[in-house]
Amino acid sequence: MQTMPDPATLRAHAARTLGTAEATAGIKIKTLTELGELQELARLFSVIWAAEEMISSELLRALGHAGNYVVGAFTNGDMVGGGVMGMHDRRVILHSHIVGVAPEVQGRSVGFAIKQHQRAWTLDRGITEMQWTFDPLVRRNAYFNVNKLGAMPTAYYSTFYGVMHDGVNAGDESDRMLVSWDLGSPRTIEASDGRVAAAETGDLMDRGAAVFLAERDGGPVLTGDQAPVLLCATPDDIVKLRETDLETALAWRKALRVTLGTALSEGYEVTGFTRDGHYVLERL
Repeated sequence: MQTMPDPATLRAHAARTLGTAEATAGIKIKTLTELGELQELARLFSVIWAAEEMISSELLRALGHAGNYVVGAFTNGDMVGGGVMGMHDRRVILHSHIVGVAPEVQGRSVGFAIKQHQRAWTLDRGITEMQWTFDPLVRRNAYFNVNKLGAMPTAYYSTFYGVMHDGVNAGDESDRMLVSWDLGSPRTIEASDGRVAAAETGDLMDRGAAVFLAERDGGPVLTGDQAPVLLCATPDDIVKLRETDLETALAWRKALRVTLGTALSEGYEVTGFTRDGHYVLERL
């Protein structure tokens, strides 16, 4: 049985990985306290989500004043990303509500650096678990959460936010997956150091995994196949698909809800995400 490193060792590891992540992304992350910076972060989130207002500067001010996490990521003096999180439920867990990266710096690992900053910030306060939600159809986010961070989806929520009107989500239903990030687990430590490899669909099928939800000609196909290990496909780019073919995008939403959502409710657990976009579910 693997044991969690002692708190001092974990904090030191988090500080090292944060420094490496910031250097790789070419950014510096800091806590925001000035009203002008909070207003800038609110404007940035509105740009990223193509929304009139994703979160107000007044709410950011209140959250920060109450000791919650409100940060911005800067490069050459310009804010290019940020994140907000606060307490969750009755357990001492930090819930990451929103993290965004400006379009012009996406692909530079800015998001990874912000998550490493969140990990270090949380561990410094004696807390060892974070949670957040994400759209389970967004393949790049699923890959990032599971393989780049070492976090694991734990629950599926249908229409979690109700109707959304921002430019990214408008027209779709707001299903979300809850992610749990054990900040001291061996998987998280390995992922933070860049040592978690994505599963391969072919290898899993060779070992008896069944494709429960497949992709054919860009759309979803429910196979009904059953096995101790199931694979659920995702569309290549659901955000672009919503813009070009909303009917197919909604078909993907319903298909993933009745496959991935049902499997989780029946005792399967997400244990991985393949390089080509399949959730891996196992009965443990």
